Amino acid sequence: MSGMEQMLVENRVFNPPKAFAKQAAITSMDQYKAMCKAFDKDFNGTWARLAKENLFWKKPFTKVLDESKAPFYKWFEDGLTNASYNCIDRNIKNGMAKKTAIIFEADGGEVSKVTYQELHDRVATFANGLKKLGIKKGDRVVIYMSMSIEGVVAMQACARIGATHSVVFGGFSAKSLQERIVDVGAVALITADQQLRGGKALPLKTIADEALDLGGCEKLKHVIVYKRTGGDVPMKAGRDKWMHDVSAGQPKVCEPEWVSAEHPLFVLYTSGSTGKPKGVQHSTGGYLLWAMLTMKWTFDLRDSDVFWCTADIGWITGHSYVAYGPLACGGTQIVFEGVPTYPNAGRFWEMIQRHKVSIFYTAPTAIRSLIKASDTDPAVHPKKYNLKSLRLLGSVGEPINPEAWMWYHKNIGGEKCPIVDTFWQTETGGHMITPLPGATPLVPGSCTLPLPGIMAAIVDETGGDMPNGQGGILVVKRPWPSMIRNIWGDPERFKKSYFPEELGGTLYLAGDGAIRNKKTAYFTITGRIDDVLNVSGHRMGTMEIESSLVANPIVAEAAVVGRPDDMTGEAIVAFVVLKGKRPTGDEAKKIATDLRNWVGKEIGPIAKPKEIRFGDNLPKTRSGKIMRRLLRVLAKGEEITQDTSTLENPAILEQLKHAI
Repeated sequence: MSGMEQMLVENRVFNPPKAFAKQAAITSMDQYKAMCKAFDKDFNGTWARLAKENLFWKKPFTKVLDESKAPFYKWFEDGLTNASYNCIDRNIKNGMAKKTAIIFEADGGEVSKVTYQELHDRVATFANGLKKLGIKKGDRVVIYMSMSIEGVVAMQACARIGATHSVVFGGFSAKSLQERIVDVGAVALITADQQLRGGKALPLKTIADEALDLGGCEKLKHVIVYKRTGGDVPMKAGRDKWMHDVSAGQPKVCEPEWVSAEHPLFVLYTSGSTGKPKGVQHSTGGYLLWAMLTMKWTFDLRDSDVFWCTADIGWITGHSYVAYGPLACGGTQIVFEGVPTYPNAGRFWEMIQRHKVSIFYTAPTAIRSLIKASDTDPAVHPKKYNLKSLRLLGSVGEPINPEAWMWYHKNIGGEKCPIVDTFWQTETGGHMITPLPGATPLVPGSCTLPLPGIMAAIVDETGGDMPNGQGGILVVKRPWPSMIRNIWGDPERFKKSYFPEELGGTLYLAGDGAIRNKKTAYFTITGRIDDVLNVSGHRMGTMEIESSLVANPIVAEAAVVGRPDDMTGEAIVAFVVLKGKRPTGDEAKKIATDLRNWVGKEIGPIAKPKEIRFGDNLPKTRSGKIMRRLLRVLAKGEEITQDTSTLENPAILEQLKHAI
């Protein structure tokens, strides 16, 4: 067995706690297998039943799946529905008017709550205000806001009137915002005077003005500004309006715009290999159905739960598991404005304790940074807080390395909470491969098995199935309701990116490598296909090397990239953050040598990094995503010419320039 395969053999298995499984929505592997079998037996019929059971249809659909223009699939197309109605009105009709929908905690710690009735009234008055401005079904509205109740209200109001929203993360630069406004053809922009993060006020409105001054935004007629801080911002007469003024005096009733299930609910931009952002277009009916089902299946959501997804609404996780999924299921959720390290690195644990959070869903990057913080400052260690309200943990955004998984399991979950390690993408709309907490035996580092209805597989470069135990390309063989419908304005790029002819034109290409365990058939994601290194003819995923490094007790975080090498084709460059201080001089050389030997022992000599560079942190966006493109530039010794305005810590780049 090769070193790579050995790295992916994880022998620790954690069965669902019996008490949890007994009360879960899906209680056993037998039930899971029966659900999968139902799709095998009657694929369209099973999806139709779930759509009828979970969504309100103003006009019932008569056709389930239209494959006639594949890969431009259509689901429930002749059915009429509305996402906002399903998220709010239906819950009120079901007696939940006074139930808390959102608990908002501000950066400074202030807490406010809205019930479903209060949320309805705020959405309805703002939706009526948008209509009064002339914004209508089919128009595109860009939302550039921080985490807030108002951000959710803006998204829901657009959905209510049939306008397609495109949320841009509040950490993006003016140029990034302008590119998205132009590409989607937005008629309005909703933003805030400022946003608060980590005790600092960041100038959203000023950045928005800069974006519009760059030109090309002639279609945009309205800028609506939420007064978050009351900071002094310029307001352009005729164009700019305060959000509270747009809502003022409007009726608290707004009849939903009943739209086809295929109506574009939103366009969300994601980075592409060409550098030009891709506008991922999602539908209304199929997308909302999968957001609901995954809330129920993956998170086992109950009426009494307090659910907290820490993702920003600027990302797909914040769409599916903040703005839509929890509300569509009548849940109570936390919306948090700030960052996990302000005013100290115990903020997450303090909030779980204060709000009695029962389901906690965050990213491995956050977990690893908090591991480091708790190691260096015992005062913010999770054991200092009461986390007994937790019953389920989740991980999202990237594969979680086994050691971080174990820390999360022990220190946050108290060894009693299942961990759902969810694999999915902006393009998939919701979870694809993930454990079911009451049914699936857990293996640290593995996302385990596809959800019922998801026909995931691993293939070679020609689309042929790979046997279990051998790595390959992750694909999905059959369409699913929440899948990407198109790249906004670029159908050819859509086909080329996600349904390439090299794989036959019918398989959805996830863009990730994966391997399945020979015994369990569990999936483990091995990294992006373009993150597979070829060193002296040996192919290896960067994730395996990163996991090996982070398994070393002195390492807090690591990112691995390749750079061209005359001798070996590619050389491995590792960027490492230690749990202690950043080493320099001879100490750095010694630690680098020790870590190289560690990787050599864990995986094999071929996987030893040629270079190791140390930093106080890794270059990350404000949402915590590692900017690997910048690391590749640094590894090659080139000057960075790309936009770094989305970086939370640009000074780190200087630290990481030099090899040991």
